[in-house]
Amino acid sequence: MLGGHDVGATLAVSDFEASRKFYEDTLGLTTATAMEGAAIYTSGASRLLVYESEFAGTNKATAATWEVGGAFDPVIDDLRGKGVVFEQYDDLPGTTRDGDIHTMGEVRGVWFKDPDGNILSIVDQ
Repeated sequence: MLGGHDVGATLAVSDFEASRKFYEDTLGLTTATAMEGAAIYTSGASRLLVYESEFAGTNKATAATWEVGGAFDPVIDDLRGKGVVFEQYDDLPGTTRDGDIHTMGEVRGVWFKDPDGNILSIVDQ
């Protein structure tokens, strides 16, 4: 039923203007649609809705993941240069860590948070 349709991530934030700077300036996303307290960003063929909500920051799990393939190292270096701090998890089953980079079999990944604590990740798939 839904398998043939695109899906997008939805992230709640408490300070839309601070989040807007993060998603546009730090992550480099392009605004597709903007309205008061919300924006839809394009990222590849995907869409990301960021909206103001009193429930922002309550999710304690990964909310969105970017698959960047071979661009993994340059993307990570660019984000570090923009001040992004990566999370370090030592308790993930089947995962080893070298600095900020977590390795899960053949996949390398990092996690980081937006201004509201939404957990985002990047993998080299």
